[in-house]
Amino acid sequence: MAKVKTTFFCQSCGSQYAKWQGQCNACKAWNTIVEEVIQTPEKSDWKSLTSIVKRAAVPLRIKDIDASNEARLDTFDGEFNRVLGGGIVPGSLTLLGGEPGVGKSTLLLQISLKLPYKTLYVSGEESQKQIKMRAERINPDNNNCYILTETKTQNIFKQIEALEPDIVIIDSIQTLHSDYIESSSGSISQIKECTTELIKFAKETATPVVLIGHITKDGNIAGPKILEHMVDTVLQFEGDRNHVFRILRAHKNRFGSTNELGIYEMQGSGLREVTNPSEILISKKDEELSGNAIAATLEGMRPLMIEVQALVSTAVYGTPQRSATGFNAKRLNMLLAVLEKRAGFRLAAKDVFLNITGGITVDDPAIDLAVVAAILSSNEDVALQKDFCFAAEVGLSGEIRPVQRVEQRILEAEKLGFSTIFVSKYNKITLKNTVIKIQLISKIEDLVDFVI
Repeated sequence: MAKVKTTFFCQSCGSQYAKWQGQCNACKAWNTIVEEVIQTPEKSDWKSLTSIVKRAAVPLRIKDIDASNEARLDTFDGEFNRVLGGGIVPGSLTLLGGEPGVGKSTLLLQISLKLPYKTLYVSGEESQKQIKMRAERINPDNNNCYILTETKTQNIFKQIEALEPDIVIIDSIQTLHSDYIESSSGSISQIKECTTELIKFAKETATPVVLIGHITKDGNIAGPKILEHMVDTVLQFEGDRNHVFRILRAHKNRFGSTNELGIYEMQGSGLREVTNPSEILISKKDEELSGNAIAATLEGMRPLMIEVQALVSTAVYGTPQRSATGFNAKRLNMLLAVLEKRAGFRLAAKDVFLNITGGITVDDPAIDLAVVAAILSSNEDVALQKDFCFAAEVGLSGEIRPVQRVEQRILEAEKLGFSTIFVSKYNKITLKNTVIKIQLISKIEDLVDFVI
């Protein structure tokens, strides 16, 4: 028998060391280096699965490679397809991360129940009865989804060999363990070994694999950073458990853009695709209220109309408060300084509260003009017209700066029935025959004339 080998890994960043030390040289974290077994006496290849190999790799001259788009598996989920770039690529490895309880397992189980392909859902966290109870709420009529509760990769591959599924879903990678590594499940060496085995299986059989990954308190995928480099696609499922909306983003995508965004609404029967998020992010009200403005923003490649709410009141305790929810507080202070210096509004002695409705966070600079309009509206207690919207950045000298892809924002505002959109006059707009009125302004004083 060969000698068992051990080494030391940093549990924070995954750096490897020959001996223990108190501080990691890479991430500077203290007391995170632990000893792990990296090799057992024998390691046989999992090539017992050669019977299901569908595609063998051979070297080709670059001019002989087929450059046409590879056929993708339709997930029958429009938002999921949008983020992936059109569907799941055969042989790809996708990693989905998110906060506990945000709905990662629900999303992938829901997709599994929609697929007409043979799907193997491997769960190392829940029993088959628990998954059955959730599936009954989502889609009880699917006959193509198979549930396996197993954590050992060798047993999983035996079931894959017998079932020959078209897609494999693993919930989650942190619960798997391999006999070839003696450390506990969730350790860096186990995660790397199990992921390597799954990658080899996916590439040699052209079977797509989707992994669920835990995240740390900082919001990063738990485990070594190399895990994100090994997989083809890294998706992040975001949302607050106190709100019903969930956002799916791609942080890495070898087969498509990372600018797309998917939006879901959590319901008792599962996650509902939100095809027009602007309608639910804008509150429906008949009465006109001051302090509300609509901004035309972009989330990735997707235009959104969001509502900005502001409240300006006299400071009661002497020191004025500045509070922003869903918006950068430092940028709010900058815009207040511009209003005071360039437009003459005395806001230094007033409390200012800002809120982006819907529980989302926006960092698009095109929202600046809507923020300024909402603050002016609340300060003067004059309601803006409900069919006004704004899309421009505000500079430190009070100038209204142009923003990218303004025509896409204008068309979205027109589609939703807005009558006027305020943009920078320095934007080059080629649209013709638009129903919506495009109001061009160059400095913040021009906006004051329209608002007040």
